[in-house]
Amino acid sequence: MSTQNFRIKDIAKKAGVSTGTVDRVLHNRGKVSEEALRKVNAVLGEIDYKPNLLARTLSSKKSFTLAAIIPNQEDDPYWIQCKKGVDSGAEEWSQFGVTVRTFLFDKLSGSSFIKTTQEALNSAPDGILIAPIFLHEARAFFKYWKENNIPYVLFNTNLNEAHPLSFIGQNLFESGKVAGELMLLGRQEPTKIVVLHIEEDVNNSPHLSEKEKGFRAYCESVLFSVEVVSINVSHTKKSSLDKTVENIAFDTTVAGILVTTSKETALVAGLLEQYNRNDIRLIGYDLLEQNLTYIKKGMIKFLINQNPTRQTSLGVSHLANFLLFKKVPPSLDLFPLEIVTKENLSSYLTSGIY
Repeated sequence: MSTQNFRIKDIAKKAGVSTGTVDRVLHNRGKVSEEALRKVNAVLGEIDYKPNLLARTLSSKKSFTLAAIIPNQEDDPYWIQCKKGVDSGAEEWSQFGVTVRTFLFDKLSGSSFIKTTQEALNSAPDGILIAPIFLHEARAFFKYWKENNIPYVLFNTNLNEAHPLSFIGQNLFESGKVAGELMLLGRQEPTKIVVLHIEEDVNNSPHLSEKEKGFRAYCESVLFSVEVVSINVSHTKKSSLDKTVENIAFDTTVAGILVTTSKETALVAGLLEQYNRNDIRLIGYDLLEQNLTYIKKGMIKFLINQNPTRQTSLGVSHLANFLLFKKVPPSLDLFPLEIVTKENLSSYLTSGIY
């Protein structure tokens, strides 16, 4: 049994005292003999329990409801991993009276984001976990939540103007710089690189634009010429991506491609494979099943893992801790920039991270 799952009767049994004695020790009320106090404190020390945390939890009869607002994960394995993290966090905190309701929006539709976020707000949540991938549409909600003292945690996308309780994820500008370093590793001659933004409007998607800014910043820092071509591929036509990659494949001056989204990296890898362009250095994001297939083949050279499951699970925990125990999370909970290659992939798959 984990420390967090110990109940009064478990502590009482382990200490050899009554549950009433444990209750009096935890709540610092009533008389307790020195021997009983010694036994209870010994158990609390053994299990590394936080008495104040337990006392508040047991004495509080209030329940809390959280709203998790994320893109519909039906056809996107990245958001499937995010939903998995929400469910994991919900299960962990359910014993403390915390319920998590998930609200799904179409990641390609700003109006869907507005409608879904308003539905979540109408459910009167005590706290909100959200991926604000639409910058302009999210602004009004931040203002309302702040004015009405509704705590909210951002994940995946950080917006400086949002002032959330916490942001969980990576520094995406630094992520772009790391991608730039990986892209130019071993190169010293003039180079042409393509940055592909697929299925999302980069002008309204700071999580993509920050990656490109960081990437360009690194490319500008080197001593040789790097031409960076940014292409925004429409989600409305599959043929747009096919044609774009075909053009890149037949351009012998292109040395590398950075795909700023996760699941689309595998799509690009598959198309490059058809054109026998294994020489193009392809970099993308996250340990998605299809990405793993192509990194094993060597078509994807590097993946930067953002650990989406951990992001949302931690987001639920930050909100639950704040509401239950007034524990304020870090304003920035930044994850390390994990670089995955064909050579170190197996260590990730066996470590339980993926």
